Amino acid sequence: MSETLTLPVLPLDDSVVLPTMVVPLDTSDPEARASIEAARAAAAGDAKPQVLLVPRIGGRYPAVGTLGVVEEEGRLPNGKPGAVVRGVSRVTIGAGTVGPGAALWVHGTIAAEPPATPRAAELAREYRGLAAAILQKRGAWQVVDVLSRITDPSALADSAGYASYLSVEQRAELLEAIDPETRLERLTGWARDHLAELDVAETIGNDVREGMEKQQREFLLRQQLAAIRKELAALDGTPASEQDDYRARIEAADLPEQVREAALREAAKLERGSDNSPEAGWIRTWLDTVLDVPWNVRTDDAYDIAGARAVLDADHAGLDEVKDRIIEYLAVRQRLAAKGLTLPGGRRSGAVLALAGPPGVGKTSLGESVARAMDRKFARVALGGVRDEAEIRGHRRTYVGALPGRIVRAIREAGSMNPVILLDEVDKLGADYRGDPTAALLEVLDPAQNHTFRDHYLEVELDLSDVLFIATANVADAIPEPLLDRMELIRLDGYTEDEKLTIARDHLLPRQLTRAGLEPTEVAITDDALRRLAAEYTREAGVRSLERSIARILRKIAANLAQHQPSAPDSPAPSSVTPAEGSSPVTSGPVPVTSPDAQPGDGVVPAQGVAQPAGAGSEPPTGPAAGLDLPITVDHDDLTSYLGHPRHTPESAERTAVPGVAAGLAVTGAGGDLLFIEASLADPASGSTGVTLTGQLGDVMKESAQIALSYLRSNGPALGLPVSELAERGVHLHVPAGAVPKDGPSAGITMTTALASLLSGRLVRADVAMTGEVSLTGRVLPIGGLKQKLLAAHRAGLKTVLIPARNQPDLDEVPEKVRSALDVHLVSDVREVLELALEPTEAPALAGPGPTALAA
Repeated sequence: MSETLTLPVLPLDDSVVLPTMVVPLDTSDPEARASIEAARAAAAGDAKPQVLLVPRIGGRYPAVGTLGVVEEEGRLPNGKPGAVVRGVSRVTIGAGTVGPGAALWVHGTIAAEPPATPRAAELAREYRGLAAAILQKRGAWQVVDVLSRITDPSALADSAGYASYLSVEQRAELLEAIDPETRLERLTGWARDHLAELDVAETIGNDVREGMEKQQREFLLRQQLAAIRKELAALDGTPASEQDDYRARIEAADLPEQVREAALREAAKLERGSDNSPEAGWIRTWLDTVLDVPWNVRTDDAYDIAGARAVLDADHAGLDEVKDRIIEYLAVRQRLAAKGLTLPGGRRSGAVLALAGPPGVGKTSLGESVARAMDRKFARVALGGVRDEAEIRGHRRTYVGALPGRIVRAIREAGSMNPVILLDEVDKLGADYRGDPTAALLEVLDPAQNHTFRDHYLEVELDLSDVLFIATANVADAIPEPLLDRMELIRLDGYTEDEKLTIARDHLLPRQLTRAGLEPTEVAITDDALRRLAAEYTREAGVRSLERSIARILRKIAANLAQHQPSAPDSPAPSSVTPAEGSSPVTSGPVPVTSPDAQPGDGVVPAQGVAQPAGAGSEPPTGPAAGLDLPITVDHDDLTSYLGHPRHTPESAERTAVPGVAAGLAVTGAGGDLLFIEASLADPASGSTGVTLTGQLGDVMKESAQIALSYLRSNGPALGLPVSELAERGVHLHVPAGAVPKDGPSAGITMTTALASLLSGRLVRADVAMTGEVSLTGRVLPIGGLKQKLLAAHRAGLKTVLIPARNQPDLDEVPEKVRSALDVHLVSDVREVLELALEPTEAPALAGPGPTALAA
């Protein structure tokens, strides 16, 4: 039966005493001193005073306390009064009562613990192992021995009161838990968590310790290395340290004064700083970049004007405007150098050219030719898809991984301050939250500013005024106007068929022969075949598709030759056909041949130096190998067997065979193109009225259609057109290739002609194409891109072109061969257009001013 006791209360602030614990207590507090005195007064005879130790946590008392026996009283090491108290058992606190002294007395019942269970014994073993592991990590081996001698699960659980990793709240939970099994379960969880924390802390400590040891070892080795370098430097005179090396390189380099001062300042920072500092790496990278820039290195221009022109002509056919501009640039520099003149303000005579034209006309390759003609270094900067302003001006050095801009990197790679820098695809620059690269290019390409260009990474002035910048673009309209204003725009609108023939014969064919592993004496393509390739198989402004077609022909020839190579002497023959002795092994197939005695005048490319093949006088092969003999000549009629049927055949006559269809001329990103416009009238019985426009037309093109219809409605009687029918019949205008967006005003007279043809029933002439904007009064207004449009008409095989009279000055840009092949008419009124474009009828000609024909 549980024993009931009357005991004075000794409150413990923020501490807990469990049974079996022996602890010293500070009795200087009035409550503690009163409790000890009351217990001493109540003790009978030699009995030791007893007190009830109750923890007070946050002003709250638990329901269970500890019966404590005062073993000894005296003074603590700090000189204050104290007492050594031993915990005996748990006491359930009851009601308060009265007793001697000023202490608080209460009734308490000694709590009876339940007997130990097998589960409690198992938990005791687990806790003993965890506690031993914790103590071993702290090096408390004696405490481990004491712990191993405790066999009672309850006493083992109460010994956790000494654990420093337990909080006051956790110890209070242990005090209130009467069952040893409950206490051990809680202790096992807490000990496991603490042991995991100790393992993590130990791992971190080991890593830190190893890092510190590595740093100390590295520091020691670096000091030894520095001492060795110093001794070696004293022997051979080399810099004693990396910092001294940078300073020596700066002094030896030919740097501008402001750049030298900035470099010396950074070298001084490097000398003062630590080698392990991150800033030291940034400074070294900056110094290496500055020392790599060729600040005062310039190449001498080749002032051989005739030689430069010969180089340009050898690399590119046509493109006279660009070649003339380069020759002018060289001639001016030659005169300035001869007279010893320089431009004011520290500027040099650089130039900024912009080459705009369709793909494949040679814009990019022209930059290399210009550099070779001027004997300058060449660097290419690809700008397509660039969206970050820092790509042009560089990153500031505060960013990790900062680099100079592409302009500085191009000059560093070129190794000269006056290279030819090609800014490729400048019309495809983007802009986003990181800035607008086109705005950064304003300083680079402005002749009034680029002599003091400042890269964000270098932060020193860089003179770009002697650089020849050549920018390329497919569409000049995509370049922002402020940037375009700083460049001299030269339009490359495409090649004529004669120019394509020259390019294919002199450049494309030799290059593709080499790539196909064929010799010029083995395969030749006639001029007629090359001309047909350009006209019927490619029909483009440039020559890329033409080169691919030539490469495809040569690959087929190489494949046919490879498939019918002679077998090795010890291998079986692939077929029963044996070539004649001394003749070349041949094969059957679509590869056409030429006689070995072809003459140079036959238009064969190349035409000279064709050697007589071995065995030419022998009997020709028979069977499936017949017809393949070297040299092979590809002629006009042989292209179908290599490339299939032509993809671009004249279709104007077929398309305009019905009223309401007219051929117009347009400009696309790939050059000029032929644009057919179709018109139709709805049947009156269908009830359809109004105007329908299809073909993915833009707003400007839709307005042109409305203007054309309004003009015909207001002038129909004078033109002899039955426009009254439009009140009851709907009009539908369609521009084929509906998947391609179309816009622009230059289709105005084409739409007017298609509608007039539809209303009058007169066909549009099959050999006529036209371009021009129309007004409500019937005036034909000027348009742009005339050269590209006339080239497209010439490629399509048309003979007559109608253009606005106010575009007559633009005809000077059109090649003479194109103008001579076309019958160009200058028109200023729609009446002239209709009279020239529509097929004649027995009706009298339309009234109005007569057309003006331009003599070719």
